[in-house]
Amino acid sequence: MNTGALWLTVVALGLYHGLNPAMGWPLAVANGMTARRAASVFATMLPLGGGHFLAIAVALAPFAWLGWYLEWSRAIRIGAGLAVLLFGVYKLIYRRHPRMLARIAPTRLAWWSFLMATAHGAGLMLVPFMLGLCAAPAPGHHAMMASMAQANMSTALLIAIVHTLTTLLAGIGMAWIVYRYLGLRVLQRVWINLDAVWGASLVLAGAAGIGLAMM
Repeated sequence: MNTGALWLTVVALGLYHGLNPAMGWPLAVANGMTARRAASVFATMLPLGGGHFLAIAVALAPFAWLGWYLEWSRAIRIGAGLAVLLFGVYKLIYRRHPRMLARIAPTRLAWWSFLMATAHGAGLMLVPFMLGLCAAPAPGHHAMMASMAQANMSTALLIAIVHTLTTLLAGIGMAWIVYRYLGLRVLQRVWINLDAVWGASLVLAGAAGIGLAMM
């Protein structure tokens, strides 16, 4: 998979995460309707986006730091893909959300978003594609490893930024459509449980990561 396709995947996953109601856009709709102000919809999405960004960055950083080890590059990529795949299988079998998420105060939106994205493996889903974008030093250039590690960390940060902005765009779009035109009642009529879809997407992302590492 070439670099362009990998970046498109990062953007596509951002849209997917943003459209998923589990990432929080219904909270923005509810806050907007409670305050009866459209500005409340957008204000709610900002802390949700901040928490999502932090969850993505925390998940990507360790793999970006380890990815520059030339001797273990393939093993790390295969291991990361396997971890994503197994987590997807776990989510398919056990779909309940952690009880602690229900105990977080509604005012702590960024913290809720961080824990929700982490519990769903949102950042983990991006790891295989991030490793495909990270560079490994050529044989015999071990002196460049430190700078390569810094470059990979920068790549991970850029991926987290691009992904979060795309997620915010999709989430704000959904929140605005529901707030302005559809109303919360539409969620009761057409709600789709995306837990199975989410678990399957993790399995696909893990399998793709393993396939990329073997190429």
